[in-house]
Amino acid sequence: MTQEQSPAAVEPHPDAQHGVKPWPALIALCIGFFMILVDTTIVTVATPSIIEDLHASVNSVIWVTSAYLLAYAVPVLITGRLGDRYGPKNLYLIGLTLFTAASLWCGLTGTVEMLIIARVFQGFGAAMMTPQTMAVITRIFAAERRGQAMALWGATAGVATLVGPILGGVLVDLAGWQWIFFINVPVGIGAFVMAWRLVPKLSTHSHRFDWLGVALSGTGMFFLVFGIQQGHQYNWNGWVIASIVGGLVVLGLFLFWQSKNTAEPLVPLRLFTDRNFSVSNVAISTMSFSATSMGFPLMLWAQLVRGLSPTNSALLMVPMAIMSIVMAPIVGRFTDRVHPRLLCGAGFGVTAIALFWLASVLEPTVPYWQIMVPMAVLGIGMSGIWAPLAATATRNLPMDLAGAGAGVYNATRQVGAVLGSAAIAVLIDARLAAQLPGLSAGSSEGGGGKLPAALHAPFSTAMSQSMLLPAAMMVVGLASVMFFVTPRHMVKAAQPAPVPDAAQVSA
Repeated sequence: MTQEQSPAAVEPHPDAQHGVKPWPALIALCIGFFMILVDTTIVTVATPSIIEDLHASVNSVIWVTSAYLLAYAVPVLITGRLGDRYGPKNLYLIGLTLFTAASLWCGLTGTVEMLIIARVFQGFGAAMMTPQTMAVITRIFAAERRGQAMALWGATAGVATLVGPILGGVLVDLAGWQWIFFINVPVGIGAFVMAWRLVPKLSTHSHRFDWLGVALSGTGMFFLVFGIQQGHQYNWNGWVIASIVGGLVVLGLFLFWQSKNTAEPLVPLRLFTDRNFSVSNVAISTMSFSATSMGFPLMLWAQLVRGLSPTNSALLMVPMAIMSIVMAPIVGRFTDRVHPRLLCGAGFGVTAIALFWLASVLEPTVPYWQIMVPMAVLGIGMSGIWAPLAATATRNLPMDLAGAGAGVYNATRQVGAVLGSAAIAVLIDARLAAQLPGLSAGSSEGGGGKLPAALHAPFSTAMSQSMLLPAAMMVVGLASVMFFVTPRHMVKAAQPAPVPDAAQVSA
């Protein structure tokens, strides 16, 4: 029996007992978690309004999103560990306060420069909150019940990325771009009150903080994510490549230091001795890559070929969101009882089929129902990925590493999203150059409106070919989850009861 399959050390943590009501606490956490994930995509639809109102350049407004993602991704490793030391509830409430205040600042700002700075503070708040949600789930739910909890967490993550563009379009149309930020204020206050009352104050662990690890991880993540984010915009020039390579070198030094730190490293490498944790990190990076990248070719096709508004374009994703919500409780019931190799394998397989299907029907005159059917299938597939992966990643972790594990998992997820955004932008430009020489994604977006009819077919072909990238990444994810081993709680449940010996029988 392998180390990962050992049934030892599966007893629920004391935090999961003593009258703690886990489900109300989880719902309170998911409200804040939903809000910060919506803000990763909500600004996209408001970009033209922000450019016009603040007299800003396109590049400046791109930084409104990039600054948020950068400030969100870089500190996640650190904030997960801080939650272990000072309490996940405390870190969550501080992050929620910072995020809510920064949202108000975003809505009140009058210059794009101040908006970018406010978004950085929003990102820091989000980075403080995200690892704590997973850490609290790990600590208040027993291992054999954690799958249902992670189903709600996973559905929140999946649906939030889809709701952002739709909600953003409605708010911009009805009230102006400022309200995509103002809406966070009442939601944030309500989420704070709920978390304050419902989330238990969990025990802390007296960690010695690895300050060298903090410096190396923060520096390495910054240069890596910054380079990937800006690569397409600056045509992958010398300083962009230097930023990426420098980030990888510093992260290599960080890992070397973690292996040599005999006191208490920021990221204990023993996390990765659990094969399911390691595999889950690979798989979530492919999932996040595809979830982020698939929307770009679809939205460009809908707006420039079919002439839909941003809001109406985003409505094409509604079937995916609906099916994700419907399937979440169903998947949750299976997550604790079905081998993750089977459940996640089915999720990745169905998602890959749906994306290949979607790529095959992106033609100028295709009926909308032929787009929405594979989108619904996509929602079914994704529901078998988000929650089971998160549950499998954290199920075997010791409680004193819950924050560190959540930090690593969420950092991997964010880096996957950044890679997906950068890669799809490069591929779209390459396919447009092949199908329509002289036209790029940037120039077509800049022109606005609908493309001339003569360009509809080649543009649709370019978008269809670009959609194959997220589909292919789902195949990579499918291959990775085949390496899952049986979780400990399943091994323990499957062991037969001990047979009484002869002395006991005669007695």
